[in-house]
Amino acid sequence: MATPKTLPLVLFLMIVLILLFVPSNGVERVRVSGSTTVMPLAELCAEEFNFMCREYMVTVTAGGSGVGIIDAAEGRADIAMCSREIKPSEKALYERPDRRFREILVGYDAIVIVVSPQIYDSGVGSLTAREVRMIYAGEIRNWKSVGGPDREIMVVGRKAGSGTRDTFNEIIMGSAAAETPGVSIEAMDSSEVKTAILGSDRAIGYLGYSYVRAGGVMPVALNGVDPTIDNIRSGNYTLARKLYFYTFGEPSAGAKAFIDFVLGPQGRRIAEMNGFISP
Repeated sequence: MATPKTLPLVLFLMIVLILLFVPSNGVERVRVSGSTTVMPLAELCAEEFNFMCREYMVTVTAGGSGVGIIDAAEGRADIAMCSREIKPSEKALYERPDRRFREILVGYDAIVIVVSPQIYDSGVGSLTAREVRMIYAGEIRNWKSVGGPDREIMVVGRKAGSGTRDTFNEIIMGSAAAETPGVSIEAMDSSEVKTAILGSDRAIGYLGYSYVRAGGVMPVALNGVDPTIDNIRSGNYTLARKLYFYTFGEPSAGAKAFIDFVLGPQGRRIAEMNGFISP
């Protein structure tokens, strides 16, 4: 058998590089990053895709829509998950004539206003957008003002960088950059919001529709409209939104294969079985 001493130096170095940078099993990695709202759908699809496919291995990490866009643009991810449309400022920062973001609609969702079960049971089953805005602005601080018990409101919001926060602020507060001085707790993701709501007897928050479908928290109607699948798809529910994948430029072969899987019959089945609304 030849050894490094008997091989030409250049050939030896090429072999070392191949061993270092090519996965030993020949599988191409597909990295997906971004929105915690889209993440459960991507994870569930990745689990089945990885089981069926031997050429590619999909890994999914969260961090928020903004993080996903940055990761895709800077080469740390093949696909960005977003619960909002890409911002003009993000396009301006990264796009160039020969390389632009590509948008793929992967589902419909809604930001659902939820309250602690004790508050729901006390009679707060519906709120207007104006009432929600006043709560998050700190202008309404007691549940008594909206037909609930005489109890101070604990307001749960989302941290900066969240696509869910941006959409909520834009639709309810009037601007994605709006201040929400009424917020008591800022959560990293929808699961943290859910935990905070269930851990309190006086809380209000907002999270993705799929987290509500899993049970526990109590969704309230907004402007008299319940967050049902039909109302979300039709846009009748005020906080209905679309969910996206973004690639920076043409997707790699592995990214395209995964996107096709998510949009295909198997991905649609996974989405609908787990509280997501397929396109």
